[in-house]
Amino acid sequence: MRRIRNTLEKTLNLDQLRSFALVIETGSFSAAADRLGISQPAVSLQVRQLERRLAVRLIERVGKRAKPTPAGMELLRHAQHIETAVENAVDALADHASGVTGRVRLGTGATACLHFLPAVLRTLREQFPALSVVVSTGNTEDQARKVEENSLDLALVTLPAAGRSLAAMPVLQDEFVAIGRASVEPLKARVSPADLGALPLVLFEPAANTRKLVDRWFAAGGLQPQPVMELGSVEAMKEMVAAGLGYAIVPGMSMAGRGTHPELKTSRLNPRMQRTLAVVVRRDKPVNKALRVVLDAIVAAGKPGRHHRHHQPAD
Repeated sequence: MRRIRNTLEKTLNLDQLRSFALVIETGSFSAAADRLGISQPAVSLQVRQLERRLAVRLIERVGKRAKPTPAGMELLRHAQHIETAVENAVDALADHASGVTGRVRLGTGATACLHFLPAVLRTLREQFPALSVVVSTGNTEDQARKVEENSLDLALVTLPAAGRSLAAMPVLQDEFVAIGRASVEPLKARVSPADLGALPLVLFEPAANTRKLVDRWFAAGGLQPQPVMELGSVEAMKEMVAAGLGYAIVPGMSMAGRGTHPELKTSRLNPRMQRTLAVVVRRDKPVNKALRVVLDAIVAAGKPGRHHRHHQPAD
């Protein structure tokens, strides 16, 4: 046991440890490789190197799944604590450095990325030129999972965001609007589920939190929408509507500022519907200077009258 301890202290590689933990979590080397964004042979090599350095077998195959050996289970118990301890040490040192430096990994949805974040990121770049904010997009479920896995530092998503290890900080309320081509039977100033139910609808793809909100809005009116198209991009939805292929319900921020479209007319929903955008982080995430300034900038931008103004269609 002393030999293992000495080897672990001298040669432990955090990338190898993370690969090992992900293989166990996902049950396969290929799934772990997809999560890490590297090749399957690279993951296999990292695990083999870790096993050689520790002089124990860590993974065995049970059926089609990769399972931990007793030694692997023991290492897995400590893996998260090891990663957290290293992060805490690095973050503690960063707080002693002058200025704000480092990299923050931010996940968000495509609409917020296009219509909310640019002004926030520009301000951060101007105030903290040594700070790097790496942005990726995806749906709420995927982004929340990546925050839990610590492959993202934080995410700006549409609530609800599942995850017992996550803390959510509401940032803004974004009211939905209906859109139609202005020259093809324009919608009334206020539209109900009954007004839209018989029309050809272009809606979000079913997995999106925003689609679930839209479905509930129709269900409250006793209707179940039958869309002619289901898309993952609000901008694509807008173009389909502009082409006269249907009507859509979209977040208000996508029709404000640069998001306005000369061929589209917006209408309020009756009853009104809105989504809550929130920042989610791990509850145990150390908040260093870099992460704090990004968090503060996003929350500040969501306050009324700040960087972003919500779209308010005319009555």
